[in-house]
Amino acid sequence: MTDEGMPRASRGSYPKGQQRRQRIVDEAVLVFGRSGVTSGSLREVAKRVGLTPAGLLHHFATKEELFAEVLRQRDDRVRRAAGDPREHTLIEQMSKVVAYNATTRGLTSLYTVVVAEASDPEHPAHADFAARYREGAARAAELLRAGQAAGEVRPDLDPERAARLLSAVMDGLQQQWLLDDTVDMSAHFAEFVRGYIQPRP
Repeated sequence: MTDEGMPRASRGSYPKGQQRRQRIVDEAVLVFGRSGVTSGSLREVAKRVGLTPAGLLHHFATKEELFAEVLRQRDDRVRRAAGDPREHTLIEQMSKVVAYNATTRGLTSLYTVVVAEASDPEHPAHADFAARYREGAARAAELLRAGQAAGEVRPDLDPERAARLLSAVMDGLQQQWLLDDTVDMSAHFAEFVRGYIQPRP
């Protein structure tokens, strides 16, 4: 795994075209994570891969198509890091994701930068990211209610509000960690869970 972005595909594990396509995605993580999707250019991505802009467009016709693939791979990796929801509670899954994010600075930076960009109502991804947060909060609230029924979550907790707070804490810790990598995201998240989510003795 690289320190900056996606885990690199091992040489020889893909046909040449697929290797090149994956390299483009890897470098796009770095470019978009530093400059954002709006300012990050396909020309810069192409240069990092050793292609002309026209050569890159052979693999991804538009910047939006490239970003969609970056986001798809990011989501796949986060889901794998979280583990099977049938085997792990919501808090266990989120704790695993927090720990994973601390190993993938490039992806964490990318997501943080893009979410900030998408807060602009005129941004093309604004509606998609707003829906992503709504849907994530709805799923988390459902799992928190299941946790209450199992005695793992405070019975007096409002699941809808708690779901939004969990997301806000994760996002806030990521921002602080990107500014200062001595911030222990896992330890701070665990402290929040103990103080707010888990039943009191």
